[in-house]
Amino acid sequence: MRMRRSFEPTRRSLLKGAAGTTASLLIGAPAIAQSKKEIIIGNIDAYSGPAAVYSSIGRTPGGYFKMINEQGGINGRMIKYVTYDDAYSPAKTVEQARKLVESDEIDVLFSPLGAPTNAAIMKYMNAKKVPHLFIASGATKFGDYKNFPYTMGFQPCYQIEGRTFAQHVLATQSDPKIGIVYQNDDFGRDVLKGFKDGLGAKTSAIVAELSYETADPTIDSQIVRCKSAGANVFMSMTTPKFAAQGIKKIAELNWPVAHYIGNNASSAGSTLKAAGYDISKGIISSAYLKDPVDAAWDSDPAIQKWRAFLDKYDPQAAKNDIYAATGYLTSQTMVQVLKQCGDDVSSANIIKQAANLKDVESDMLLPGIRINTSPTDYYPLEQLQLVHFTGERYEKLGPVIDGGISKA
Repeated sequence: MRMRRSFEPTRRSLLKGAAGTTASLLIGAPAIAQSKKEIIIGNIDAYSGPAAVYSSIGRTPGGYFKMINEQGGINGRMIKYVTYDDAYSPAKTVEQARKLVESDEIDVLFSPLGAPTNAAIMKYMNAKKVPHLFIASGATKFGDYKNFPYTMGFQPCYQIEGRTFAQHVLATQSDPKIGIVYQNDDFGRDVLKGFKDGLGAKTSAIVAELSYETADPTIDSQIVRCKSAGANVFMSMTTPKFAAQGIKKIAELNWPVAHYIGNNASSAGSTLKAAGYDISKGIISSAYLKDPVDAAWDSDPAIQKWRAFLDKYDPQAAKNDIYAATGYLTSQTMVQVLKQCGDDVSSANIIKQAANLKDVESDMLLPGIRINTSPTDYYPLEQLQLVHFTGERYEKLGPVIDGGISKA
């Protein structure tokens, strides 16, 4: 089902009176690309199903592109934004991708959610030569520029994060016994690989390695088995629903364990709030964005500007929704790419410019973190900050880490 959001009722009038950006599906046809007066940006998100907590990643860009259109667009062109629900089901993702490409005739598939869902469509998007940009996933496979030159991820890749967590465990635990629960798909296995790579010769420290399916009701039994195995470190490679379950179950078991949660599920405003801030104290994660839940950022001009944007363009979003902040950041980056395209908005040039981002700054990124790509580096964000939750907010653990996948 097509998801209609607050920006859609005014889309037609906006398209008549403002300028935006376009891309052509016809590579090698710059005259056609230059003559187009709008770019159609498609998106697929989980507005329902087990990953619906991420829905603002798909919804917020609609408001952002509406704002850009009202400001005059980009290089004399308008942006039209179309987003559909796949319920985090790869089969549904395939259906929606075909609809966007073949019926809506999108020029770019932008920030679609998920590792397993995007893995199901990347061959199709590359065969169609439609830019498949800034995927809302840290799966390492979305940086394979040689085999999938039209596909690019966005956030720090899961293997970087997994290695970083493992190295922190080894640096802080004299005798680690590690229990792991991971999602049995591309996302979970990617984090797991990075974690094991980071442990190196210490993989024997893993005393329990258990998977779950997204359709499972809980991961309670896996948590119990990790505790029974004698783990003093717990690594949660899960989505927010299951991460919150893990926090609650660990508290119920009165299990004193060093608890790590991946960035994708660590939001204080959703996961930790749902579990309970009091029992989330001590959780370790990673970050690259300013967390709007953290009161330390309340007076920050970027957060104030973002909240004012939400009031006007995305009133459904909570003022502490880090996934709305993610949607805002990726939209900023997409606009930067389109600005760099100038008059040549062919598919080939969109990809070329996406692979030519040099020290791009966003006021929503943590200090010291920049966006960089090249024709041989399809990982826009390769820096992250380890953080731990104090019971009220996340605080830094050490300096910003440059964990570029090319350095792995």
